[in-house]
Amino acid sequence: AYGNMEGERGVHRLVRMSPFDAANRRHTSFAAVDVIPEVEAAPFEISPDDLRIDVMRAQGAGGQHVNTTDSAVRITHLPTNIVVTCQAERSQLQNRARAMELLNSRLAELARQQHADRLEEIRGEQNEAAWGHQIRSYVLAPYQMVKDLRTDVEIGNVGAVLDGDISEFTDGYLEWRRRQELDGTAQNG
Repeated sequence: AYGNMEGERGVHRLVRMSPFDAANRRHTSFAAVDVIPEVEAAPFEISPDDLRIDVMRAQGAGGQHVNTTDSAVRITHLPTNIVVTCQAERSQLQNRARAMELLNSRLAELARQQHADRLEEIRGEQNEAAWGHQIRSYVLAPYQMVKDLRTDVEIGNVGAVLDGDISEFTDGYLEWRRRQELDGTAQNG
């Protein structure tokens, strides 16, 4: 669906006789449309092969117990180099479990950030919703026409377009984009 609808992304301009103006003047409105794909964050599993687990003596207060037992745990996630250390508990098993919880939360945060970065990359630069930035104009007065300014596709049946029949525009955009890519390949090749 994203491939068909990505051409709708941009500023759309509507020109009409405003029903809210007693003088019945022509008004122009702009709407910024953003279309982004639904990118699902991939669930992650931590493979034991991706971990290096070190145990050591805890530091700080605790008396003879911390000086004689290897209760502190440091886990390194090798693919990302994320390191977590836990020595809050008296037992190595409890510290290992707590360190895995911390590692999971850090990896989840990293995945969320990568997901946000991917969406930002897809979104790209945003144009201001103002005059001169529009990709399509919907003119309802003094004549009726919808025109895509990139592809030069024009339709006189404004009602059908406003009711959702935009297939000519989506097809026109896909064709226009294919020509742009071919022109870019020809210029670079």
